[in-house]
Amino acid sequence: MNHFELFKLPCQFQLDTSLLSLHFRELQRHFHPDKFATASGQERLLSVQKAAQINDAYQTLRDPLRRAQYLLFLHGIPQDDEQQTLQDTDFLMQQMALREELEEIEQAENAVILLSAFDLKVTEYLDIFFLELEACLNDKHWLDAASRVKKLKFMVKLKQEIERTEDRLLG
Repeated sequence: MNHFELFKLPCQFQLDTSLLSLHFRELQRHFHPDKFATASGQERLLSVQKAAQINDAYQTLRDPLRRAQYLLFLHGIPQDDEQQTLQDTDFLMQQMALREELEEIEQAENAVILLSAFDLKVTEYLDIFFLELEACLNDKHWLDAASRVKKLKFMVKLKQEIERTEDRLLG
């Protein structure tokens, strides 16, 4: 049973997250280890394993990037080959420029204001990448989707760097 089947959801990128949460809570109530406190040792162990499976599946499906990776996995698309992303020189140049811009912002007098604008710009890039990813997945263009996932990983790391920079500036 895959994660989508576990939560009784269609196997697709676009999900009803409120329905995901509803099914998650139902499964948690049904399989929570506390409900099996007086059960046999094997039943308790199975309950713990099922609860862990439910939690892992929920974490995977609620995160769009992890959900996309899981969909690719279900369709047999390997995701450990980083060479394809590294060959996209335009993308890599953009990433280098964005990281340089972030470094410059951190040194600026009005860094907090500049960082806020930069964060919006990166969020717009992320939104575009996710729309492109969704289109690739919907059209079953698995290799194009895998390429978008690799690029999204770079963008998500940049977003995390922005958050760490913000923490340092406001610290």
